Amino acid sequence: MLEIECYYSPNDLNIWECEFNIPPREMAPIILVQKGSWSHCGFCLETVLAEQSISLLREGLQESVPPAPAPASPRRWRSAQSLDFTRNRSLAMTKTAQESHSHIPIINISTLISGTEDRQDVAASIGRACRDYGFFYIVGHGVDEHLQRRLEEVSQRFFAQDLETKLQIGMSRGGRAWRGYFPVGAELTSGKPDLKEGVYFGAELTDDHPLVRAGTPLHGPNLFPSNIPEFREIVLDYMVAMTKVGHCLVAGISLSLGLEESYFADRYTLDPLILFRIFNYPSPSLNPETESNLGVGEHTDYGLLTILRQDMSGGLQVKTKSGWVAAPPIPNSFVCNIGDMLDRMTGGHYLSTPHRVRNLARHNRLSFPFFFDPNFNAEVRPIEINEKVNDNKEERWDRASVHEFRGTYGDYLLSKVSKVFPELRGNVL
Repeated sequence: MLEIECYYSPNDLNIWECEFNIPPREMAPIILVQKGSWSHCGFCLETVLAEQSISLLREGLQESVPPAPAPASPRRWRSAQSLDFTRNRSLAMTKTAQESHSHIPIINISTLISGTEDRQDVAASIGRACRDYGFFYIVGHGVDEHLQRRLEEVSQRFFAQDLETKLQIGMSRGGRAWRGYFPVGAELTSGKPDLKEGVYFGAELTDDHPLVRAGTPLHGPNLFPSNIPEFREIVLDYMVAMTKVGHCLVAGISLSLGLEESYFADRYTLDPLILFRIFNYPSPSLNPETESNLGVGEHTDYGLLTILRQDMSGGLQVKTKSGWVAAPPIPNSFVCNIGDMLDRMTGGHYLSTPHRVRNLARHNRLSFPFFFDPNFNAEVRPIEINEKVNDNKEERWDRASVHEFRGTYGDYLLSKVSKVFPELRGNVL
């Protein structure tokens, strides 16, 4: 076991120091890194990741880094020699992490957000990422970090409650809007229960909205816990912020394909279908022989674009040509991946890439996938790009062709979600 420790004195915060040699702030707790799991002081880990652009992977890193000398006491200054060792060790960790990283591109989209002329270069980077990986990180997105932290805090509070309390907003109460809470094992992937619980949200629509009055599935009011009053405001504010990011990203995707910037907005996303999930992956059993550590099995997303916030636990894995690779958390970034409908529109040249979640941490893991998808009633048609369709039906996890599908996005989505929650299918759809 490798231990990385931060020391502080509650009586004198100047008597403080850290393995990563980072300036102090209030109450830096111990960082403990164990084989197969990370537990960390968020400040240290976030600073190292952000400033050195490294990604800490769960597996294989520990054996690559020499163990640190045992600390003499839990609060002390280190000698110059010890600080040199710390700096060298930090560099070793950086090098190891960079060598182990999956090389999923990290793209600064600030020019897309601001609408400056440099956005063509960003669009080209997005295009390469969509062709080569189907996944990419984004930074420079402009989403308030304080809002993100508040979202994580209220989510932790919600999932820490007993099951009976959480079921007060159960999905069975959400009706055709398909909103609310589901317990661990209630959602299926490829017919197998996922080891996660979660809450489904979408665009907030009142009962007198035309789509709600018409009984359109997946449209309606959200369900929020009454005992956490700030939950509603935080979730709705977050969805507004992420919708703005989604519009900017699809504009970049349009440009990456050599299309007008408004191509997707004009045809599909002027009024997008917005779906948002908060998932909690409980800590898995310590006995891998009796319990799978797959929080979610292999799958692709259904729509146009997914924008994921994940906590610092890690666990997301992406299937590449060379096998499964980690997509570890990078502070204040989002992980983006394209869905089946963009795969269909581009003739398979932008592939919807399979991914899964393995929660190897000794604690729960939170993730926040935001789905920016075509309008429910939009008919999804291929883009004329004068290239042969790349249909990977035989390689896909579900052996299904997204290119053989005909109809609206709502038709496609309902055919998928009805398999995810079979108990609700008969009552809602």
